[in-house]
Amino acid sequence: MNLFDILGPVMVGPSSSHTAGAVRIGLMARALLGQEPARARLLLHGSFASTGEGHGTCQALIAGLLGLFPDDSRVPDSFTLARKRGLEFTFGTCVLRDVHPNSVLICLEGAQGGTLEVGASSPGGGRIQVFRVDGLSTSFTGELPTLVVHNSDQPGCVSQVTGVLAGHGMNVATLQLNRGGRGESAVMVLECDQPIPDEVAQEVRALPGILRVTRYTPEQEVAV
Repeated sequence: MNLFDILGPVMVGPSSSHTAGAVRIGLMARALLGQEPARARLLLHGSFASTGEGHGTCQALIAGLLGLFPDDSRVPDSFTLARKRGLEFTFGTCVLRDVHPNSVLICLEGAQGGTLEVGASSPGGGRIQVFRVDGLSTSFTGELPTLVVHNSDQPGCVSQVTGVLAGHGMNVATLQLNRGGRGESAVMVLECDQPIPDEVAQEVRALPGILRVTRYTPEQEVAV
C-alpha cells in the first residue's frame, strides 16, 4: 500500500471515483481523440447514471474533455467553460455488460474531423480502466506511458511497432491486441516503462498499415 492508496488523489469534488476518476476518463478520451473535441455524446452506466448527478460526474467528464485536471478549481464550472470553447455535449444512459458500475461510453467528434468511441470505468481512488476503443476491447489504466496504435489487420504490424520501440531502447511492459475481424481494423495497446518520445511515435505512425497513433503520458495527454 502506498500513500496514494491511503490519502487518495488531489482533487476538486466529493468523490474519487465519481469525480476525480471521471475527470481522468475525460482526459484519456481527449488524448485518444488526438485533437480538440468539438462534439461529445456521453452515455452513463450503472452508478454513474444513478448517483453521478450528486457527485458532479457529468461536470467532471466534461472538465477532462476540456483538458482540466482533477485538482482544477474550474471543474464544477466545466459546462460554462465548454460552451465558451464551443464544445457541444449531450448526456444519456446505457446498459453495458461485464464492466464496473462506474462506467461511461463517450463518442467524440474532433474539431479537425476525427472521431472516437471510448469506454472507461472508474473503480475508485481516482483510477480508471479503459475497456473499449472504437468498438474493440482493451484493458489499460493510463498509469504507465501508453502507445495506442490503430492499424490494418495485416502481417508484420505488431513486429514492426515493437521493433521501433526496441530500436530506441524502450521496454514494453504489456502488449494488448484486438481486431474487428480478419483483415479488418485492429488496435494494439503498448504500455511502456519509459515515456514515449514524439520521434518514436512519429516513426511508428510512418509504418505501413498504421492508421493512427496516440501516445499517453500519465496525467498529461499528448497526441500525435
